[in-house]
Amino acid sequence: MLRLYFVLLWYGCITMLVAQNPHGPNLKINCAACHTSAGWEISSQYWQDLDPEKPRISRMTGNVWGPDTMRFHHGKTRFELTGQHAKVDCRACHGSLVFEKTGSDCLSCHTDIHQQTAGTDCARCHTTQNWLINDIQQLHADNGFPLVGSHKVADCAACHQSASNLQFDRVGNQCIDCHLADFNATLSPNHQASGFSTNCQDCHDPFKPGWNSDKINHDFFPLTKGHDIADCSRCHTNGFAGTSNQCASCHTTDFNVSQNPSHVALGLPMDCAMCHTTDPDWTPAAFPIHNQFHPLLGAHAQIANNCDACHHGNYTNTPNTCIGCHTADYNATSNPNHINLQFSTDCTTCHSETAWAPASFDHDAQFFPIYSGKHKDQWNACSDCHTNPANYSEFTCTNCHTNPQTNNQHNGIGGYIYNSQACLACHPNGDATGGFDHNQTDFPLTGAHMGADCVQCHSNGYAGTPTQCIACHTSDYNAANDPRHASAGFPTTCQDCHTTSAWQPSNFNHDQEYFPIYSGKHNGEWNQCIECHTIAGNFAEFSCITCHEHNNATKMANKHQGVSGYQYLSTACLECHPKGN
Repeated sequence: MLRLYFVLLWYGCITMLVAQNPHGPNLKINCAACHTSAGWEISSQYWQDLDPEKPRISRMTGNVWGPDTMRFHHGKTRFELTGQHAKVDCRACHGSLVFEKTGSDCLSCHTDIHQQTAGTDCARCHTTQNWLINDIQQLHADNGFPLVGSHKVADCAACHQSASNLQFDRVGNQCIDCHLADFNATLSPNHQASGFSTNCQDCHDPFKPGWNSDKINHDFFPLTKGHDIADCSRCHTNGFAGTSNQCASCHTTDFNVSQNPSHVALGLPMDCAMCHTTDPDWTPAAFPIHNQFHPLLGAHAQIANNCDACHHGNYTNTPNTCIGCHTADYNATSNPNHINLQFSTDCTTCHSETAWAPASFDHDAQFFPIYSGKHKDQWNACSDCHTNPANYSEFTCTNCHTNPQTNNQHNGIGGYIYNSQACLACHPNGDATGGFDHNQTDFPLTGAHMGADCVQCHSNGYAGTPTQCIACHTSDYNAANDPRHASAGFPTTCQDCHTTSAWQPSNFNHDQEYFPIYSGKHNGEWNQCIECHTIAGNFAEFSCITCHEHNNATKMANKHQGVSGYQYLSTACLECHPKGN
């Protein structure tokens, strides 16, 4: 009976405790899950942090408790106790035994001294060990603003300004969010006046201390080589807005003072980039319009970039003739010796611009066969034929082909003359056969032409000699006095009146062919052609009514009364009176 009493008493106590559960009505677990019959007290630490061999004394009841008297483990809940949380008294967080009223977020127990400027998740910056922040760098990097350069050693309060220095209101991740005052205060250059971008990183490098930086984005005008200068004011003399990117805007003075060559004197364009790069001191320079002065072809094109080879540092008045540069080459020749033979200094006569050899000069094909045909091995030196060494266009055949033998060999040859030019004209290949015969051309030699000296007509050579009389006889025409051909305007077709035998007698017969002025009633009645041919130069025009009785129209009308078709007109006079009677 006694045992049954105690059992009922224990059951009653348990029932009473359940009915008065200090943890609130929502905690539906068995007390024995956390407590034992040895005591109600629960450790404020993890079980794994306790030394199971060392007994603990309850601060509430004084009872001894340990592994046998405790079954609750905080790590099995949604809030594991780590760091300082493992050492704190349970009542510090659980002011009420109703555990569900205790929140699991930091702000449930800790006052937010940052006033939510850093968010509500304390664990973003702090750990349960202490309130110290171990990795400010990583926090800023995670937040999109890595602390680099000057920012790495900056005072937090310099950016995060507040009365307590504990509020971290977001100031923005753009440079200008903090540095607007710096931007507005700039003077060299004035960023506002120049319309600079407010994105500081365009020009300044955040990884370097201070504002000085070589990170300026000048891609619109690359600062390379000679333009790679630190002093912006050398180009931006009037500020940065609207600065021209044309070379002449900065380099007009350089253009005007240039001497080698003088750009002004040569009239060169002011587009510096056409010849120069941005290399310092303007060198090396190209000259793409060189062909306007002297075309660079062949071997000259191969040295186009070696200007000094021809200009020797002086670009003014450089000769553009071959001999101007190649006098030494000319003087040094030995096969043949150009100086001794007094060859032309016009190198292009024999040479090309590709190389000196082989020379393009071919005496046989271009002039006269001396290395082939009958003249081969018949000469020893150029002076045998070219007796004037100063002029190779002059030559002689009569040094070798002497008279009377030469004359005898040309008996019966029309147009023959003992003259070197005539020799070449008749024998262009130096061969006796197939010689030239003037009578086989469009101008056969007749009359006085048969004995004429060839050079009288062929004074400028034989090719293209005109066949009109006046081409040779202009002086005869101008000297004619009876009548004066020039003043009378006679035609220049000499053959109209003259033959090739002689000027006199002329075959022009005015009396028989036109009108009797040397016979009949008009003989001795005139002195000059112009008395009848009143229009000089036009002998088809004539006048009858300017002489004797014909100058009176009334008298002439009276004389022709009854004459049908009569007209007071010179052509009518000739029509009715063809003989002047």
